[in-house]
Amino acid sequence: MKPSLLVLAAGMGSRYGGDKQLDKVGPAGQTIIDYSIFDAVRAGFGKIVFVIRHDIEEQFKSSFMKPLQGKVNIDYVFQDIDNLPEGYNPSPERSKPWGTSHAILVSRSKIKEPFGVINSDDYYGVDSFKILYDFLINDKDDNNYCIVGYKMVNTLSDHGHVNRGVCNVDGNGNLLHIVETRKIEKRDDGIFAPAEKGREIEFEEDEIISMNLFGFKPSCFNLLEKEFINFLERSAGDPKAELDIPTSLDVYVKKNEINVRVLMTEERWFGVTYREDRPFVVSSLQEKVDRGIYPEKLW
Repeated sequence: MKPSLLVLAAGMGSRYGGDKQLDKVGPAGQTIIDYSIFDAVRAGFGKIVFVIRHDIEEQFKSSFMKPLQGKVNIDYVFQDIDNLPEGYNPSPERSKPWGTSHAILVSRSKIKEPFGVINSDDYYGVDSFKILYDFLINDKDDNNYCIVGYKMVNTLSDHGHVNRGVCNVDGNGNLLHIVETRKIEKRDDGIFAPAEKGREIEFEEDEIISMNLFGFKPSCFNLLEKEFINFLERSAGDPKAELDIPTSLDVYVKKNEINVRVLMTEERWFGVTYREDRPFVVSSLQEKVDRGIYPEKLW
């Protein structure tokens, strides 16, 4: 059975100022998601499942369902705020989704096979999808997952801070610890993120980073649900609290209940975190078309 690809596309795009997952940045009007799907399909993935919001459903259908019909199996699911385990209710003040762990959980009914996970607004590169596909096809242990890892220097924006999963990896390429680190910023004097009591953390350029490019087996759903319930016990009343994938994974890595392989790629990430990132994304995609990495029209 071919692996599936889960595309997380329910984010609000607050720093970008709109639904960046629908922004047309390719030379023939493609979105970043179009390039990810193209790379995934030619790597061997058999189905694409989107996690979206109700308010972008019609745009989503016209942008992806119609153009991709007959080219790849495609499905979608909504990340609703009130899609919670029995006995839990959202705060009346909550307007944003519950985070990326919840986004995976709402796809449970759609995915029964090994699957990859990506963000909708990140460009990951051709080789990264090949690495992910090879893991999902060849690794048969239900409790083995993977992260396609990037070098820190290849994942930063020139226009502001970013959030990244910073990985601690053993000598065999297995994840020991992952921390979702916020407000990482490239400056003239180095790469920094704020820490407690006004201090800063400085990072090396080759620090290993997760960009939410994961490989999972269906066994992850039970684990993520347990940790999401623990999260709700702590934070259900907080209208802004979210549970991200790295935080959930870290719990089970430390308990030795799962093993997460970190498979490195030399690809350079780019994305539309900020509106100012857009010209670089447009020029980078045009350059890849000019080099023959992509056709001008993908489909």
